[in-house]
Amino acid sequence: MAYVESVQELKRGNQKSKISNPKQITSTKISNSKRYDLEDRTLEFGKRIIRMCRTLPKNNINFRLIDQIMRSGCSIGANYREANETETKKDFLFRLKIARKEGKETIYWLNLIIEANADFTERIKPLRTENE
Repeated sequence: MAYVESVQELKRGNQKSKISNPKQITSTKISNSKRYDLEDRTLEFGKRIIRMCRTLPKNNINFRLIDQIMRSGCSIGANYREANETETKKDFLFRLKIARKEGKETIYWLNLIIEANADFTERIKPLRTENE
């Protein structure tokens, strides 16, 4: 997911970052020129994962893939919200890194879902794009 420049500065360890309160961080502008709060975006992403999983064919392969992507895809937002409740910049960065790792894991599971369900490729592309 695209984080604001300030978050990127924090990730690089820039001590001169202009963020006084991590809770005020919002995402970069999106193609429709609206600004979205990352808490809202990650919640919507989790909902989209749930909706996608409901439409997948029910078989042994998909049961395992659905279980994994539900865990990683829905935990991005939970970890981001937890990061916003931290008291220190170090703890904030640590929890943000966990959310990023979950995002990377979600891309992995999306790719496997495409492999197992080629007819879902077009439906999954927007989820991958949002998560990259």
